Amino acid sequence: MNIDDFKKVKIEAMKAKDKDAVTALNAVINKLMLAGIEKKAVGEVLTDEDVTKILQKTVNELVEEKEAFVKAGREDTVASLEKQIETVKKYLPKLLGEEEIKAIILSLEDKSVPFVMKHFKSEYAGKVDMRVVNAVLKSI
Repeated sequence: MNIDDFKKVKIEAMKAKDKDAVTALNAVINKLMLAGIEKKAVGEVLTDEDVTKILQKTVNELVEEKEAFVKAGREDTVASLEKQIETVKKYLPKLLGEEEIKAIILSLEDKSVPFVMKHFKSEYAGKVDMRVVNAVLKSI
């Protein structure tokens, strides 16, 4: 998805009066615009991988914010943040599961930690949680 797609989704959320979705989409759109400006400054274009990284970063930030509000006992804000997290997660690609990761690792010739981590970082960026890869690798 690109910025225009997110803007269209935001308009639909505004029509549906979904305040939490609009808030989450505003954050995503702003981050995408900033990243686009930074990329343009060095003569590059925003890629799907960049969009995925921004979405993942946004989810992580919202989760951290939610945890802070849980500690503060602000249940109304926690519920709002949970809806925002779900809204952003809808646009993330499906992550590979542990079994799929294990099959990929087993198919590699070199199963050393640095090689495996580098392979997943380059080939499966945004499609895999690197902590899960590390845990699966350690269990083999």
